[in-house]
Amino acid sequence: MKIKPIGERILVKLVKLEEKTVSGIILPGSNDKEKSNIGEVIAVGKGEKVSEIIVGDKVVYSKFSGTEIKDGEDRYLILNIEDVLAIVE
Repeated sequence: MKIKPIGERILVKLVKLEEKTVSGIILPGSNDKEKSNIGEVIAVGKGEKVSEIIVGDKVVYSKFSGTEIKDGEDRYLILNIEDVLAIVE
């Protein structure tokens, strides 16, 4: 599937975060309880406000925002630029 956002929107692939203990043990299934609000930017629209976001950036967005799209096992969100809160560096 090829999706190209238009205007002031971005396409974000949802990142599944692994929860670890202090000693480094990965806790399986602990992410199922709460939805992450971090994603990797896959495509960017041509609007003026999206100019500081580039493909490959990881962004934090408002919970319960955007339109979710599934492609097989992958999950994506189309977000308005106003829903992006920060870029993760």
